[in-house]
Amino acid sequence: MTLIEGSNVISRAWMSETWGRQEEEEAEAELSELKAGSEVGRSGRLSQLNLPCNEALGQDQQGLPLPTPETSPSPSNEGTGLLSLPWEMVARIASHLPAQCVITVLPQVCRALGGVGEDSSAWQLRARRLIGPKASFPLGPRDNFDWPTACLEMEQLISCWAGLGDQIAGAEREREGERQGEEPAADRERRAEGEAGLQGAAEHPEGREPAVEEERAGGGEMVVDGEVLVEGREREQEGGGAEGVEQVMEGEGQNMENAQEWEQERDRREGLHVREGGGEEGAVEGDVAEGERPGEGDEDGAVPISPPTALQRFSLPPGHIAEVNTVLLVGGEGALCASGSRDRNVNLWDLREGARGTLLRTLGGQGLFSTHRGWVWCLAARGPLLCSGSFDSTIRLWDLGAGGAERGLIQGRAAVLCLSCQSDALLAGSFDKKVSIYDTRAADPLVKSVRLHGNAVLCLAADEQYILSGSKDRTLAVFDRRAGKPLQKLQLSSYLLSMSYSGKEVWAGDNRGLIHTFSLRDGLFKPISEFDVGHSALVTGIHSSAGTLYTCSSDRTIKVHLPSAPPRTLCTLRHQAGVNGLSVEAGVLAVASGDMCVEVWRPQR
Repeated sequence: MTLIEGSNVISRAWMSETWGRQEEEEAEAELSELKAGSEVGRSGRLSQLNLPCNEALGQDQQGLPLPTPETSPSPSNEGTGLLSLPWEMVARIASHLPAQCVITVLPQVCRALGGVGEDSSAWQLRARRLIGPKASFPLGPRDNFDWPTACLEMEQLISCWAGLGDQIAGAEREREGERQGEEPAADRERRAEGEAGLQGAAEHPEGREPAVEEERAGGGEMVVDGEVLVEGREREQEGGGAEGVEQVMEGEGQNMENAQEWEQERDRREGLHVREGGGEEGAVEGDVAEGERPGEGDEDGAVPISPPTALQRFSLPPGHIAEVNTVLLVGGEGALCASGSRDRNVNLWDLREGARGTLLRTLGGQGLFSTHRGWVWCLAARGPLLCSGSFDSTIRLWDLGAGGAERGLIQGRAAVLCLSCQSDALLAGSFDKKVSIYDTRAADPLVKSVRLHGNAVLCLAADEQYILSGSKDRTLAVFDRRAGKPLQKLQLSSYLLSMSYSGKEVWAGDNRGLIHTFSLRDGLFKPISEFDVGHSALVTGIHSSAGTLYTCSSDRTIKVHLPSAPPRTLCTLRHQAGVNGLSVEAGVLAVASGDMCVEVWRPQR
């Protein structure tokens, strides 16, 4: 958003709150002068809405000190500028702006408006509106909580995902009806519209119904496998499209005699393919059936997203010959993706190339026929360092800066089940009930190996002070890195398989489909609550941040939530096979699947 666009948003919010017609006309005149002049805030020009022009002097136009968030400016006798309003009203106006605008645009307009983003109470009220009155947020302590980032992430998550699951479910039910030989409601509606179009062809020579055009003009967009859709219907493609059901095709040499011929012609033009043997869960998959081109014959997921954002969904090209156990987005901005499989290989993908990503290489060292000699079970990365853990009891190190060249090998004593890569150490949980700490720069990398559990270590999370590990013995152990000794051990009613540690909050998924939450308070991790978010089997992956929560399960679902108590689920995606893990980076979501593929959801480029 540019400064001019941000200023326009501010003015509209302001006028809707306080002004009548005369004041609106005066503000529009100021806006016109600003657009024709120099940049906002430069010396010698008035900023929009009577904002101070010489911030370096710390004074406004009348030579008075600029107000701070703690002081309410007195109304001006001469001006009707934004800063002449009480500060509480300015904050109220700013609360109607997107968080992105408050964080990035207002500070560039002027220093005083930049102070709006420093008001913690305003951000807390915004978060309350996003979460709703029946949930609490955040789970952990409020002290030093990053409210602006949390609100920004929640708004972006809602704009992308809210309502998407319900619309996908509707498409799934229609496709299930097609498989059972029933005519979907949408097709019945289209048939009726087609008949009406035939009857009115003489009245509408161009064969275009205005109502249909209005619906198309007002819808949001979503790209699925390269296919742009509007309001759940395909845009008119070159050579024909689904809109042909609703209008008489231009250039036809003769009219259809009845609705049956009309639908036959539609099927011929769209090149529809019927998938046989598909299960219910496959209804929302992005896989392309034999004989189809990517983007054709795959209407599921064809739903609008709240403008201006759209999501693009695609499956990476075939690259594994067995179940994908783990996936990790690396390189920043979701540019690269690593996938580990039971075929013993780690593949490195470039998501920036092509419509569906490109396989860069299969990682491997000299004399190796595969990346590992056992199943690849876990991945971790930090900067250019990528680590892969395997059932062959090894951790292999790869240099992403050198195109994935082999960087080293760590030989363990048991299958490596989980990894966490920190700035100063590599942490590994293994089948022999131990958590090991490695220095990847040393010739002898093992620093310490501690037995914290009575069974296999299944998940890890850490920061510069604590290591948290979940085990099949139904415990959560905390190791104090600075003290070099165990800090606490929590007994649970189930065992944890996935964990995410962000700030002072821990979110973890268990073997019963439940989400567990813990909070760091007074130097100890304390259980907060358990939540049932709708998973019915193992929670195999979880990612949390200040304003986002993603979960996936072997029950073939991926869920997107706001991280409140209880979590507010925005969307549920169904997969045709069990989901083994997920990774999130810069709004990009990648999931590892039991059907040998990696599926990616990302904001439309």
